[in-house]
Amino acid sequence: MKRNIYVVRDERLPVSEQPIEMVERKGLGHPDYIADSAAEAVSKALSKYYLKNYGVILHHNVDKGIVVGGQSVTWFGGGRVLEPIYIMVAGRATTTVKTESGEEHVPIGPLAISAIKEFLTGTFRFLNVEEHVIIDYKIRPGSRDLRALLEQKKGVPDANDTSVGVGYAPLTPTERLVYETEKYLNSPRVKKELPELGEDIKVMGLRIGNTVKLSVAVAMISHLIPDADHYESIREEVVNRVSDLAVKVTEMPVEIYVNTADKPELNSYYLTVTGTSAEAGDDGNTGRGNRANGLITPFRPMSMEATAGKNPVNHVGKVYNVAALLMARRIYSEVKGVKCVTVKILSQIGKPIDQPLSATAFIVPEKDAHFNVIKSDAEAIIDEELSKITRLTMLILEDKVQLF
Repeated sequence: MKRNIYVVRDERLPVSEQPIEMVERKGLGHPDYIADSAAEAVSKALSKYYLKNYGVILHHNVDKGIVVGGQSVTWFGGGRVLEPIYIMVAGRATTTVKTESGEEHVPIGPLAISAIKEFLTGTFRFLNVEEHVIIDYKIRPGSRDLRALLEQKKGVPDANDTSVGVGYAPLTPTERLVYETEKYLNSPRVKKELPELGEDIKVMGLRIGNTVKLSVAVAMISHLIPDADHYESIREEVVNRVSDLAVKVTEMPVEIYVNTADKPELNSYYLTVTGTSAEAGDDGNTGRGNRANGLITPFRPMSMEATAGKNPVNHVGKVYNVAALLMARRIYSEVKGVKCVTVKILSQIGKPIDQPLSATAFIVPEKDAHFNVIKSDAEAIIDEELSKITRLTMLILEDKVQLF
């Protein structure tokens, strides 16, 4: 069956050429990132359990999560958590399975709690999972009609929703700088060299004309910082290191601001016990963080779907966002004459996910490029990616594609 694929010329000015651009990335320890990661950890744990025990990933969507901030007190050289962080993942899942030997119950609770604990212990160096966090779940049986959509056939699954996935390529220099800054500051190498840096790192980039203003919020580990002078030396080191990184990413001048909420005259600094602002009242929600390419880009088309926690088989809020991003990157890298491209895929509930209602590439061509050739090549890439869309399930489970 011929797919509904469209390739159109995009007449809009590329974001990199617009006078103003804003880009954000919420890093590894941000409360919203924690909420996304907790939901996704539970989805992967369920998927792997279903596969191991029943040979198929059964219906689940655990994409509703919340992080309720705790309370802490910090001082130079120390601190303590007074009220723990509360993390809850909610949604629907297959809780019982009928087999030849009878009805089996899936250990939803142990799977969920263990998965979230594993994520936390693998992410935070100074967060004690047993003391600093309360982990909860509210996962109930899914509705019969949604389960039927996933389980009714062995071939290409039917979409469980009507929704849109969005992806684009390439990243602008500002987008690359924001993304690379957080990844660098949260890298194992930097954490070894600057252990005072916590995991909660948020980066906001503002480009005005040809100048970038980079605002970086870095949670500091209180017990590793004896006084204000040491804090200031670490803050300056972050500025210097990000400056060195910036010249490798962009030729534009970059102004760097770190922890601008500090008020030394009031002895107020961004100090944490655990490395995340969630210890002191900053809350998080699944879906409020980064999109599938790891960024929040208000100057770009974006899907509001949370990729985290949705099942990796037929939930188009997850699968189509990943697919659109892969398509856009392939079109940009493989098709000659493409300046930039945005791909939007629209599903229709109950229809096979390889047969979307529309898959559209909006392409800004290079000057003098032959658009008819671009159109043909882009259509072929989209068609090929849709024909093998079911492979994304295992790529997601094996952590071979980014989700946020």
